[in-house]
Amino acid sequence: MNIRKGVEADLPQVLGLVKELAEYEKAPDEVEVTVQEMVNWGFGNDKLFEFFVLEKENKIIGIALYYYKYSTWKGKCLFLEDIIITESERRNGYGKLLFDKVAEIAKTQKVRRMEWQVLEWNTPAIKFYEKYNSVMDAEWMNCKLTYEQLQGTRVQEN
Repeated sequence: MNIRKGVEADLPQVLGLVKELAEYEKAPDEVEVTVQEMVNWGFGNDKLFEFFVLEKENKIIGIALYYYKYSTWKGKCLFLEDIIITESERRNGYGKLLFDKVAEIAKTQKVRRMEWQVLEWNTPAIKFYEKYNSVMDAEWMNCKLTYEQLQGTRVQEN
């Protein structure tokens, strides 16, 4: 097992894992990002994210992708976008290795909060996060506008 910082050459395999996760989450057609976009946003001038890869026998079997955000109340925070382990390697403790690695970065960077989301039906993930005594916050609703909505955004009058 080897956990290391992700490099640009890893991105085709990383996107493969992202697509595998989309299948698991019953949303295979939702992945729109390309490898080139990931290169730009992960390694370009406007870098948005960082990631770790978990290798086994020189093959990437897992990733943890995260980025920094800012809270007006707390300051610098770290958002864990995804931990993805290829299906055949799940339930071997690899997710914990990646989660702990990101938590170590959060601690080193002295962020005020580490955040992530989990689907309410993903019982294995929820049980995993409960082991860390994570705060499961049902008070806040997730909101978003899609790319298409943003292109034609206007306020509806009531």
